[in-house]
Amino acid sequence: MKLHYKEMGHGQPLLILHGLFGTLDNWQTLAKRLAEHYNVFLIDLRNHGRSPHSDQHDYDAMAADVLELVDDLQIPTPAIMGHSMGGKVAMNYALKYPTRITKLIVVDIAPKAYPPHHDEIIDALQSVDLSTVTSRGEVDAQLAKGIKEDEVRLFLMKNLYRKDDNTFGWRMNLDVIEKNYEKVATEITSEVPFKKHTLFIKGGRSRYIKPEDVYGSIEHLFTLVQVETIPDAGHWVHAEAPDQVYDLVTTFLSTE
Repeated sequence: MKLHYKEMGHGQPLLILHGLFGTLDNWQTLAKRLAEHYNVFLIDLRNHGRSPHSDQHDYDAMAADVLELVDDLQIPTPAIMGHSMGGKVAMNYALKYPTRITKLIVVDIAPKAYPPHHDEIIDALQSVDLSTVTSRGEVDAQLAKGIKEDEVRLFLMKNLYRKDDNTFGWRMNLDVIEKNYEKVATEITSEVPFKKHTLFIKGGRSRYIKPEDVYGSIEHLFTLVQVETIPDAGHWVHAEAPDQVYDLVTTFLSTE
């Protein structure tokens, strides 16, 4: 699958992978700063953003997509950073293709399986009748019936676009994401650990990474790992604490 991407900057290549319901635009602000020092590739994962849609949506397929992009662009062995679902894609890539990555950065996600916790969001998105709405405000009003948090609706509506016939559509492949949700929530496993430098960044107000995950699956799968917590950040660490994430990432990438 030929993924949609945006390239900026020069230097050591760094691939950035967004989370569930996200797009490459979610990382644009931080990527511009990182591009002052690195050759940054912002990527839309399959069934998201402007990348192609497919009935298949699992971590092996998504890791293979990223490898195909690395091959097609003849990118020298990159560092890869992923947030949430993108973090699991990055983990799976590192474990499957360890010679095709230099360093791994995972933002606020553990390798473990997670119980379903996006049902409200999926139901709210599916409840919007895009055939009848004429403005973004109407879409927001329909979403607000199921999603009270303004910032969550704003994040989701980055997926909204006007089609050629002037009706609205979602860029994400919502039906396939819903159908494959269990595969999104599944555990990342490997019989062989990843033995290169790895950084996990955790939001202090987020519950996605717990202490037992660090001493369990994370240290089991990633033998040269450091875990850093940004105390005042939630799950969207890069949006809530961009300066701290920038400092952690640049320090990690510049250290031998």
